[in-house]
Amino acid sequence: MNSDYVIETKRLQKVFVSKVRGEKRQVEAVKGVDLIVKRGQIFGFLGPNGAGKSTTQKVLSTLMRPSSGEVKVLGYDLVRQQDKIRQNVGFVSQVGGADLASTGMENLVLQAQLFGIDAKTAKKSAEEFSQRFQMTSYIDRSASTYSGGQKRRLDIALGMIHHPQLLLLDEPTTGLDPQSRAYLWTEIQALKTDGVTILLTTQYMDEADKLCDTIAIIDHGQIIVQGTPDELKSSVGGDTIVFSFVSSEIACKAEVLLNEHVKLELLQVTDNSIYLTIKDGERTLPDLLRLLDGSGMHVQGVTLSRPSLDDVFLKYTGRSLREDGQKQ
Repeated sequence: MNSDYVIETKRLQKVFVSKVRGEKRQVEAVKGVDLIVKRGQIFGFLGPNGAGKSTTQKVLSTLMRPSSGEVKVLGYDLVRQQDKIRQNVGFVSQVGGADLASTGMENLVLQAQLFGIDAKTAKKSAEEFSQRFQMTSYIDRSASTYSGGQKRRLDIALGMIHHPQLLLLDEPTTGLDPQSRAYLWTEIQALKTDGVTILLTTQYMDEADKLCDTIAIIDHGQIIVQGTPDELKSSVGGDTIVFSFVSSEIACKAEVLLNEHVKLELLQVTDNSIYLTIKDGERTLPDLLRLLDGSGMHVQGVTLSRPSLDDVFLKYTGRSLREDGQKQ
């Protein structure tokens, strides 16, 4: 395995067997996933509920055995070297892992000791993570009294208490208010700065766009496409620019001018406006404005928008991620 690869899977498959009216049926939750996660990056799984994101993470965390395929985590074989993987990987599930009847401090100390850390060091580490995640004001209260955002801070601290090289985060901000989401984004980015590699599953496009160095869009158990956020959005097409004019006559003249001087992906005139798609719109826009103004065609209004990850999802799956009822 390449030393730069923290996760490497080949043809990873996970099949569940269920009974329907006494008849056994197979459900293929993960279908031959090939995945490479490089050291030091935040790698995102973006997709709707039921796409296979969480199942893949549970396999990588050793909570589930793969049905078939080859998997290496931090260079260790997933089937034969599970203990090595568990010592070096942190996992934060959607539902969290805290004992709500205990205090946050008790949870952290116990978690550290479960990883073989002695009591004195466990206490010190718990105090450090309490300060790092700004939990000192409530760390000695029962975790059952915590808000959603406070519980997620504790969950991530529990996943990091043994200082793992790889952290698996399964939809860490689902259901949180905007302030709590923003805080966790900052902490996730800080963990990357500290050298932790992160595999993040999410159904939020803005979260994937903001945090992830590389994104894999997964649907029906398969990776459909992957790349950096900019690469994925660029694959949809160029940026969209809309020019508005005082009359449809001027708009038609501007259409002719732009077609003569600029290589456009798409150009359409509607009433007094021109809609055009062009690569690198932010850099090109000032030149287009000068061209129009120099020809006596005064622009009344202009907007520039870039393709979104939802546009990417639509292109490669045939439907919008928003259609699955996800909040943006």
